[in-house]
Amino acid sequence: MTAIFVTSTGTDIGKTFVTAGLIRHLRASGRIVEALKPVVTGFDPTTAANSDPGVLLTALGRPASLEEIAKISPWRYRAALSPDMAARREGSAVDFAQLGKFSLRAILTRRDVLFVEGVGGVMAPLDAEHTVLDWMVIMRLPLILVAGSYLGTISHTLTALDALMRRELTVLTVVVNETEGSAVPLDDTVDSIRRFVHPINVLPVPRMAGGADSAALAEALGGGRRGRSNSATAVSSDVRFRSA
Repeated sequence: MTAIFVTSTGTDIGKTFVTAGLIRHLRASGRIVEALKPVVTGFDPTTAANSDPGVLLTALGRPASLEEIAKISPWRYRAALSPDMAARREGSAVDFAQLGKFSLRAILTRRDVLFVEGVGGVMAPLDAEHTVLDWMVIMRLPLILVAGSYLGTISHTLTALDALMRRELTVLTVVVNETEGSAVPLDDTVDSIRRFVHPINVLPVPRMAGGADSAALAEALGGGRRGRSNSATAVSSDVRFRSA
């Protein structure tokens, strides 16, 4: 059994896209998979099925109802802002202690594979004193770091990795999710990041026509691209054999 935390270099980078693809890939291979998105901002109850937790529930084969969403995303806020600001607009706050307890309870009671998806980037503020990094330190789960391929992502990715390494967190894989419209070639971005992060696996995920094509993503995650060996095949191996 294992649990993995999925984080990213920033917001709207592709955490949910990658997590949902991994869920489908592992479920298709017969694994029992669970997922949490404990904190979500920009949440509109009228379009719940299209929200991040809705997408995860669909990948899990569960209904994307408000009742089910509440089970995996207890802290939901309407404003598409950092959690501290979004909660403050509603006269509320993320209870960091309760967030930690909720996450640790899910880790301890998981049946097989558990994905915990973060919110925003590594340093996104959760409340007045804590960031996503502080949350990850409490759990101490192995991580998947999702980055984009836009101009500037190399610096953002290496900065995020430096923050994670300083807290002695284990990064299984960096997933470079191709940014729509980026003038920077995906492979060039991946090669540049690899030079600085060896031996961490760096996986390129090309943009799928029409959005989150789970079959194509599962193929990329399971088989690599252009014959490269350090692909998400390594991620799948870590999901099978590494325990938190």
